[in-house]
Amino acid sequence: MPRILYLLNISNPDKLSSDSGWIFADLLAPALIDQGADLIVAAPARVTDERAHFQRMPVPATKYRARFDPGVDQLAGLIRRTQPDVVVANQVEAAPAIRAALLEARSPALLAGYCHYLPFSFTDRGVLKVDPSMDDLGLGLPVWLAFAAGLAACDRVLVHSGTAASWVSTAATRAGLDLSERLRVVPAPRDERLVRDTDELTAPKPGEPITGIYNHRLYAHYGTPRFVRLADRLTHEAEVQVRLRVMDLFGARSPERIALDDSPERLRAQLAAMPGVDVLTDGGDRTVYRRLLAGANFGLAPFRPGCPWAMSVIDCQGMGLPVIAPRAGWFAEHIDDELLFSTTGQALTLVERLATDPDFYLEHAKRALASTADFHPALVAARYLEAVS
Repeated sequence: MPRILYLLNISNPDKLSSDSGWIFADLLAPALIDQGADLIVAAPARVTDERAHFQRMPVPATKYRARFDPGVDQLAGLIRRTQPDVVVANQVEAAPAIRAALLEARSPALLAGYCHYLPFSFTDRGVLKVDPSMDDLGLGLPVWLAFAAGLAACDRVLVHSGTAASWVSTAATRAGLDLSERLRVVPAPRDERLVRDTDELTAPKPGEPITGIYNHRLYAHYGTPRFVRLADRLTHEAEVQVRLRVMDLFGARSPERIALDDSPERLRAQLAAMPGVDVLTDGGDRTVYRRLLAGANFGLAPFRPGCPWAMSVIDCQGMGLPVIAPRAGWFAEHIDDELLFSTTGQALTLVERLATDPDFYLEHAKRALASTADFHPALVAARYLEAVS
């Protein structure tokens, strides 16, 4: 089995529960090690499994430093010390620098890039748009070009879903790259602590309030303003009583991060002021998080353009919560067609039916749970190891 050097950028080491990349690594590490991998995690914070070797790395001062200043000297030294067979770049834009470090260290290791985050999306007409969250002072295009350079530097390119594979392939082709022999689909693992048995699933009682949970980041570029409008209509116009729980994943952020983007604070305040909406936190405790999910009846997907996957959606589905979602991107690939909507009015109708039709609700609760079966960490680890072999 290979010796894997897993390079993980963590933007919030003091709030690991809000960092999907770290959660992914923490869930995947035990399964990889159980299947024989010798795993070295190089990151600002270690994973929970003590069998994983750990190399501490600095926290990038900004999201742009993580992409443009990965530190070739430090990477070359790390590669010399660890002598990996495989290097996994979880920041694809850093792959050219990692390739240069491999060259300096005279390492023959395979370089795999995992596309946790896509710095672009496509419009309905197929126009590539840079991610607005990466476009401060016009940096969106340079970030996209750095991502394309990263794809070119990788021996393997790993993505979460069929939708992501299509988007990355299309974008790569426009940059003059052919990924056909290098692209692999490896989904994110589900958290087995957030999985219910089928016999635990129950439908809301007709006539009683129905509770929805929104457990996504509150950035504007996640489509949160559209969710705010939907929340207002659900709590005021639905023909059933709807209560909404909104997860505050960040809490108090640093002044530097707020200066770059204050939309989470602004939108959190708007939601907290709305009747029928509770803004809650789990304090980073997965037991509390499970309790909050178990106390809800359905989940809501974000309105984020170009979403290649959503761990929070999978969390809800593993708990048997039907998730309603915009008819777009990965949601249209993964979520049952009967739970997709194109207009706010359709979203209201879906919630009303979940509240009043127990058979419909239970059928979709079971489908939601079943849709996560292939995301068991052991199955994902096997696909991961096959992809980097």
